[in-house]
Amino acid sequence: MPRKREEVKALGRRTVYSKTYNPDVLESFENQHPDNDYWVRFNCPEFTTLCPITGQPDFAEIRISYVPDKRMVESKSLKLYLFSFRNNGDFHEDCVNTIMKDLVKLMDPKYLEVTGFFTPRGGISIYPFANYGRPGTKWEQLAEKRLFNHE
Repeated sequence: MPRKREEVKALGRRTVYSKTYNPDVLESFENQHPDNDYWVRFNCPEFTTLCPITGQPDFAEIRISYVPDKRMVESKSLKLYLFSFRNNGDFHEDCVNTIMKDLVKLMDPKYLEVTGFFTPRGGISIYPFANYGRPGTKWEQLAEKRLFNHE
């Protein structure tokens, strides 16, 4: 079944980058295989944000993995969304949790996890991890297991 073009607005159009954090650019589309459980993974190796204290840039690879239900995130809109953090001042942990919450709100996935692999600053690198499993399901149990066994 082909996807409906009217579901997504950013794809195929001139790219306009937001100067500030903007979850409104996120778009979703109908999952063509909602009866299958499968993983979707995005890697963003060029994520940047600003330190909220010093204003200096922070760099990271953001990894997003999820098991979709009825909706999926459109990749160009995700790129624009992640780019919107570029001039935003947030701690690393805040970025990862914000991304997770925005994607859960957008898609209502069965399961979702976000990891930030931030490059070292002052000799220390930070790798925050946040995840979500749909309450009352096996996905909630998976989220708990992955959180407790996270390395």
